[in-house]
Amino acid sequence: MAQRGRGAARKASKKPAKEMAAAKAPDMDSLGFQAMDSNVPGLSHVILQKLNMKSYEDYKSAMDGRKKGSDFGIRTYFDMFQKMEDTFKFCAECKKLPDALPDPKSLRRCKRCQNVYYCSVACQRANWPVHKKFCKKLKLVALDRLVEWLIFTGDIPFPTETWTKPAGDVAGWEDWFSMQEQLEEKLDAVLAGRYMSLLWANAGKPRPEEGELRESVRRLVTDFHSRPLTIGLGLRLFGIDPLAKPLTIHVVGASHVETLNTRVTDYDELARMFPGQQGMEVVMVGVDVVDGPIMRPPLATSGPPGRIYLSSYKGLYHDFWEDQVETKLAARPDLVVGFHPGFHACHDLMEGWLPTLLLLRDYCLPTLFTVYSEQELKSSLQILVELEMCVTGYAANPFASLRPEQVYSSPNKAPVYCSSHYITLLGPATSLRELEGDSDDD
Repeated sequence: MAQRGRGAARKASKKPAKEMAAAKAPDMDSLGFQAMDSNVPGLSHVILQKLNMKSYEDYKSAMDGRKKGSDFGIRTYFDMFQKMEDTFKFCAECKKLPDALPDPKSLRRCKRCQNVYYCSVACQRANWPVHKKFCKKLKLVALDRLVEWLIFTGDIPFPTETWTKPAGDVAGWEDWFSMQEQLEEKLDAVLAGRYMSLLWANAGKPRPEEGELRESVRRLVTDFHSRPLTIGLGLRLFGIDPLAKPLTIHVVGASHVETLNTRVTDYDELARMFPGQQGMEVVMVGVDVVDGPIMRPPLATSGPPGRIYLSSYKGLYHDFWEDQVETKLAARPDLVVGFHPGFHACHDLMEGWLPTLLLLRDYCLPTLFTVYSEQELKSSLQILVELEMCVTGYAANPFASLRPEQVYSSPNKAPVYCSSHYITLLGPATSLRELEGDSDDD
């Protein structure tokens, strides 16, 4: 396909000007705080209070790495886990927070799932017809929320080896786990580790059965590796061969979700996925990228052979393109990936994403987006089709995270899974029609 010239991404679409106007990228975290308050009035204030913060700006400073952990008012492991649990304490039926009750300690947790709370027996009974549909899954959510701490301590993931099967023969997580030598011994080591013991000595909950913990660790391992393996899936879907040349991957719309506490080795599973690969650079680009080990400039040339090199840029993608790519300070991407861009969620987010989506379209950049659910998939596809982007495929992601996640302030809904589905895009839809027309003429 022919490439469009410089500035093509700024061309007007056929949409009304008001609808297509570009705007400063909204802050997704801020929108998340607002959404929580709309479901549970006052919940945002509780979160800030438990983190020893006065405002959302304090929270942003922490996410940007400018506020030390000691400033959160956390002094012990028990204090840390208790403050985290306190942010989930509201009545799932009437939405009241502890401070709105005559006795703030009257909230009681569901004994089955150990996740949702109720202020009275009457509220629990009234909520049961809805809650019973999700209670079993929410038990897994509550368990994984605690065991996730072992990712930050370094116990998860366990060490992995070079893949013994070609990437194309690994159909999903079952195949991936089958390649892990001494898997049970590795899981045993995590369960017997010091931090697992510290966790359950301070979590305020009884330690689950070993089988439940083992399955939780497995789910969190898939959550950790889901992003690099989804990038690998994208390379395969577009026929991009990591063994043929060094590659550059841009992760667009990156935030604290992708970059908080990220280590320079966190995407090394990509190297094990493609033995003999010529080197890959993964550049995290987004306004909410967190300062840390990977906050280093993108490479202007190829990354180290055989290694995965992580770098980042704090800013909007179309600004990054003009400042870094067009000036050849950063390499042009072979693949662009967006994990849960969320542009379907509201008008402000769509406006923030618009210049980036048009750039991806007009420069014909191979692109893969992931979404949380089939509903989000349908909404996102509708927007991308309206923008006349060429959708080359969409399906369930074989490397979706197996960790269930609840809607934070509305727990009695079906849990979602990170990167559960993907969408692949390449250029404008008109280019595909032109190619099909040429084929028909032949």
